[in-house]
Amino acid sequence: MCKQESPVTLHVKEVARHVALLTIDNQPKRNALSRAAMGDLAEAWERLGASDHCRCIVITGAGDKAFCSGADIGGDLSAPEETARLVDRALLKAKAYPKPIVAAVNGDCAGGGVELLLSTDIRLSAEHARFGLPEVKWSIYPFGGATVKLAQQIGYVHAMDLLLTGRLVTAEFAARIGLVNCVLPAGDILSASIETASAIAANSPSAVQAVKTQISTGIAEYAASREHLEQKLGDRVRASPHFAEGVAAFREKRTPRYG
Repeated sequence: MCKQESPVTLHVKEVARHVALLTIDNQPKRNALSRAAMGDLAEAWERLGASDHCRCIVITGAGDKAFCSGADIGGDLSAPEETARLVDRALLKAKAYPKPIVAAVNGDCAGGGVELLLSTDIRLSAEHARFGLPEVKWSIYPFGGATVKLAQQIGYVHAMDLLLTGRLVTAEFAARIGLVNCVLPAGDILSASIETASAIAANSPSAVQAVKTQISTGIAEYAASREHLEQKLGDRVRASPHFAEGVAAFREKRTPRYG
């Protein structure tokens, strides 16, 4: 099934027994997510989460260049509370989700792409993939969950390194700090991810989903408890004099001048 309500296409298909493959396809923009595509992604999660037939999901990006480069910064960057709710639904930021998710990281994973990655359970990366949270370079607050999930998952010092420097790191480094499980040749990523998902789907769905729900509920409750502060801090950054300069620099492909 394909949905084409936005320039980003989301492909969802069954690739093995009880395993769904969700592919983000926006290759000209390195599989960035427009606001409309986030709505499509949220609907896909909800549909698959409610399906008795689907027991495990593999998510990947189209092509071999990028898994997901995050939000489409060429679009509307306002962030009222309704946008925060959309981000929550699309990136599973503060939502307890019942189905296990395997990430097949086929290429670069940055910004909101990393925040989407943080909502997956098992992560296989291609050797050439790079990872980063460059938002602070462009005076953007990382609104999709990195500030509340990253330290939990990879530890304080590694989280602060990625969040405060905005640097890109290699797949090997990402594996070393526990951001991904393992690094494989690019041609093996999708098949290995489907094989992993199939192994999960062959187990008791009741037991698997109970484990997943228990763990994701704790994460979601913590993220939800920080949502008010997230909104406040994001609004503060967008109201700063640096925001317009950062976004302009990104769009003009130049170094920001913050004074």
